[in-house]
Amino acid sequence: MAAEGLVARLCETIGCQNSAKLQCPTCIKLGIQGSFFCSQACFKGFWEEHKKIHKKAKAEKVQDEIKELQSLFAGFRFTGDLRPGKVSPKRTVPDHIPRPDYATHPEGEPASERQLRGSTNIKTLTDEEQEGVRVAGRLGREVLDIAASVIDVGVTTEEIDRIVHEACIERECYPSPLNYYGFPKSCCTSVNEVICHGIPDSRPLADGDIVNIDITVYKNDFHGDLNETFLVGSVDEKYKKLVRVSYECLMNSVAEVKPGTRYRDVGTVIQKHAQSNGFSVVRSYCGHGIHQLFHTAPSIPHYSKNKAIGVMKPGHCFTIEPMINEGSWRDDIWPDNWTAVTEDGKRSAQFEHTLLVTETGCEILTQRNTGQPHFMDSLY
Repeated sequence: MAAEGLVARLCETIGCQNSAKLQCPTCIKLGIQGSFFCSQACFKGFWEEHKKIHKKAKAEKVQDEIKELQSLFAGFRFTGDLRPGKVSPKRTVPDHIPRPDYATHPEGEPASERQLRGSTNIKTLTDEEQEGVRVAGRLGREVLDIAASVIDVGVTTEEIDRIVHEACIERECYPSPLNYYGFPKSCCTSVNEVICHGIPDSRPLADGDIVNIDITVYKNDFHGDLNETFLVGSVDEKYKKLVRVSYECLMNSVAEVKPGTRYRDVGTVIQKHAQSNGFSVVRSYCGHGIHQLFHTAPSIPHYSKNKAIGVMKPGHCFTIEPMINEGSWRDDIWPDNWTAVTEDGKRSAQFEHTLLVTETGCEILTQRNTGQPHFMDSLY
């Protein structure tokens, strides 16, 4: 017996009765109790038998995760073919990287935004503040371009999120979506019928999918926000058209951004182009003001006959991000309280830029250096 009431542990290797102090590192990682060995020689010699414990523990963990998903989505009527996968724990951000106020809040509530809730006052940015959003927009574009480089058949959206997170950290940026109102990941990945706010998970991208990657970074007190929809493998021509028209809707509206334009007119331009191509415009989500705050005035609906307040002036900074649906414009929400999907299960595509109004027009702060989105690269 060991001294002071401790129970002596014996080596797990069959036939070995020596006392053991070395524990299997994989068992520690998987939370398996026990599994001690007297020496590295015994550990290596018994490995083929011992690793069966790991396989069993992993299988049990997968079954537990499946049961948890089934419980969350029990009785839920999915509108399309997409199904949720496993969502890994939230990633961490090094302490030295500055973060927005919601990053450490238990429920992720942005106190600074709540103070201005209901206000329609649109902030005019100073020269210094304009430079702040320029930097954030440029870095956001860099991160999205890195994510774009790994999109392929078989790649999980969880892997895309990991790459996005690491790219943000390398640039000493905080990934703005992380913990925003409790959002569990560093970017949004919206596949096929998902309109927006898809949570990265273990589902691999399949040949023929379309996927939107929505990136926002927080750098030196400013946010930069953008997204693109990507083609995965061999995509049907009708979905290529949906993606192309969605991008055209964005750029047609960007062409109208200049001093004196009413914010309510943005939606008219977008809906006209979408409808002329047989598509509909989502009404539940809109473009928004952005600078030191992630979401603020103005609100910019993407459909016509809306009641948006305000007129564009030099120094205003905001996003336009139309969500264009193949079928109905109506949406539904998964039980995770984030994933917005089309009501009829048909596909949706989206593009977004952060824009700064200038004296003569606007500056696209999140523009790709080629001047065109990634999906166009694969069309030629």
